[in-house]
Amino acid sequence: MSLKQTIEEIVEKHLPDASHFIVEVLVAEKAHKPHVKILLDADKGLSIDTCAMVSRLVGDEIEAKDLLPDSYVLEVSSPGIDYPLSSKRQFFKNIGRKLRVTLVDGKDIEGELLSVGNADIQLKVKKKEKGKKATEEEINLPLEQIKKSIVLVSFK
Repeated sequence: MSLKQTIEEIVEKHLPDASHFIVEVLVAEKAHKPHVKILLDADKGLSIDTCAMVSRLVGDEIEAKDLLPDSYVLEVSSPGIDYPLSSKRQFFKNIGRKLRVTLVDGKDIEGELLSVGNADIQLKVKKKEKGKKATEEEINLPLEQIKKSIVLVSFK
């Protein structure tokens, strides 16, 4: 088992409950020192206290099992607003919000996330035709065709 997988298992057992989940675990060498970055999310929001608790528990277990050398960096946080959605669970959490979806063919689509199905998402997009008023239509996008999805923040 790789170091990344071992750390993912450690994190999983220290999550407070089933509403919390791992978005990503990254293990890299930076400035001659291992850097472990753990991105967490939760169905109803992630608190700084939860990040601190998970960081403490995971750090203690990494040290107890001597998984990394004496000096390493451990970072536990939520993904930033500009971090791409990477799981169906994150799509569910963002129903009702506006997304920019980049498809594998390079095409970008912006729209409001209406629903998440087993293999696709549904967006409400504005259809603009030259010389006509914009109309709205609902489109389904297969998850397998989505390269990247980012939540668009409105400051209105």
